[in-house]
Amino acid sequence: MAEIIPRVLIVDDERFFRDAIRETLAEVGIDAESVSSGKEALAAVGNSDIAVVVLDVTLDDMSGIEVLRQLRDIRPSTQVIMLSASADQDLVLEALRLDASDYLAKPLHDEELVLSVRRALAVFDVGFKWRHLRERIGRLDELMASLYAEADRASELGVDAGLAAFADAAVIAAADLLDASKTSLLILDEEANELLVAAATGSPLAATEMDPVALGEGVAGVALSLGESVLVDDVYTDDRFTSRTDRGDQYESSSLAVVPLRDGHRPLGVICATDRVGGAPFGQDELALLGLLARPVAHFLAHSRDDVRGKGVRAEDPGDVTAPLEDDLLVTEANSGRDAEMVREICEVITLEVEPQRVMDGVMRIVARRLPASLASLYLIDNITGELVLEGQGDMDGSTDRERLPRSTGLTATVLQTGGLVATDDPGRDPRFVADVDTAQDGEVRPLLCVPLRMRGKVLGLVRAFPTVEAGRAAHRGELLTAVLSAAVRNVLLYRSLLESIDEVADARRERGGGGF
Repeated sequence: MAEIIPRVLIVDDERFFRDAIRETLAEVGIDAESVSSGKEALAAVGNSDIAVVVLDVTLDDMSGIEVLRQLRDIRPSTQVIMLSASADQDLVLEALRLDASDYLAKPLHDEELVLSVRRALAVFDVGFKWRHLRERIGRLDELMASLYAEADRASELGVDAGLAAFADAAVIAAADLLDASKTSLLILDEEANELLVAAATGSPLAATEMDPVALGEGVAGVALSLGESVLVDDVYTDDRFTSRTDRGDQYESSSLAVVPLRDGHRPLGVICATDRVGGAPFGQDELALLGLLARPVAHFLAHSRDDVRGKGVRAEDPGDVTAPLEDDLLVTEANSGRDAEMVREICEVITLEVEPQRVMDGVMRIVARRLPASLASLYLIDNITGELVLEGQGDMDGSTDRERLPRSTGLTATVLQTGGLVATDDPGRDPRFVADVDTAQDGEVRPLLCVPLRMRGKVLGLVRAFPTVEAGRAAHRGELLTAVLSAAVRNVLLYRSLLESIDEVADARRERGGGGF
C-alpha cells in the first residue's frame, strides 16, 4: 500500500456552498475538490486519495443518506461529514447509524468546519497507517520464516560462508520490509571494540570496503552502546548525533532506523535502515517492524558468536536497572511469531476502534494476555500536575491499577528518569521500590515490568505490567512494546486533541449564537 496525500471531496448541489467550503479549507492548506451530485460523488470516491467526503444531505439526484449508504459499500474507510440546513433528528440518527464521522448544521462556521475535516482526516490517516502496518506484518511473517530457513542453510556452509550468506539475506529482508534503499548489518568485533559491516544494500562499496564504526560513535555505535532502538528524523539536525556525523553524501534522506542485536544482555551488533524510498522519514511503525525482524538475526548471531573474533565488551544499558536478563533467553522462531501476532492484534484494535478509551483499554488487554501478565496499564504524564495518569488498563484476574502515580519516586519513575525499561521478579528488594507506587491498587508485591512511551525522542508516559512469568522473559518484548505502543498512543492523542478542539469550538459557537456561511 503506497503512501497517499489524502484529499477532501465536497458534495453539494449549491455552488455557493461548494465554493465557500473549498476556499475555507484551502486557506488552511487542505486540498479539496467538489461535485454537485450524488452520482458524481460515487464516481469520484473511486479515486484512492479521497479520504473525507463533505456531503450535503439533500441533493438534486438522490438523497445524501443514500449516497452515504453506497459510500460505505464502496470504501468503508472514507470519512463522511454530513451537512444539512434541516434539524431533522431522524436524518441525523440515520447518518450516525451509517457511521457518518460528523454532522454539521448550516449555516457553517469556518472554524468548526475546518476542525471537523481535520479530525476526519486524522481518523482516516490512523486507519490507513494501521491497515498498511497490518499488511506489512503479513510480509514480516514471510520474511522471518525465510530467515530461519536461511539460518538452517547457512549452518551447512561453514562459519564464514554461512555468516556472509545469512547477513546478505538479512539486509535484503530489511530493505524489502521497510522500503529502504539502504540497509546494513554490522557485527561487533569485541576485541577491537568496533562494528564491522557484514552486509549492506544500496551502496557502491562492498561490505568489506566500508569503514568500521567505533562503539559509541555514529548512530549505529550509539544505538548499541545505549542498548536501545534509535529512530532519527534527520541525522544532521538531531542533537544526539550532530557532533558524531560528518555531513556528506552518506545519507540521502537523513532519516534512520537502527535496532541493536543482543544475546540476552550481551551486544552482538546492529541492523540499520536508511534512505526510505520516496524520501519520507521512518516512523515508530518502521522501528517496530525492524525490531521484530531483528529477532531471528540476533538468534543466528548468538549461535555463531563463539566463532566471531573476540569475546566482547559489555555496553552500559540505561534499561539495566535490575538483574541482567538470562543469557539463554534466545528468541526462537515461535517467540518471534507470537510477537508478530501481538502486533497484529494491536493493529486490529487501532483499526476497528476510534474512541480513545476503548483503544487504550483494548491494547492493554492484548498486552496483558500476550506477556502474560495479571494486569497491564498505560500511564501518560499530566502536563498540569506532572503526575502519571492512568489512561487504559487490561487485566487477566480482575486486578485494577492506581489512578495516579508520582513521576519522581519508585521503580516506576525510573523509567521516566532513564528512558530505559525496568524488569524485576522481586521489586521489593530494590532500594528504589515504593510500595504505594510500584504495586497495583491491592498493594500486592508482584514481578514488575515497565517500558517507556516515547514521542519525538521524549518520554511521555509508560506502560507497566505485572507478569505472571519471570520478568526477564517478558522483558525481551520491551523495545518492541515501546515502539508499537508509542505509535498507537501518538495516534490516539492526535484524535483526542481534535475531539477536544471540536467540542470547544461547538461550545463557543453556541455561546455566541452561531454565524457562518
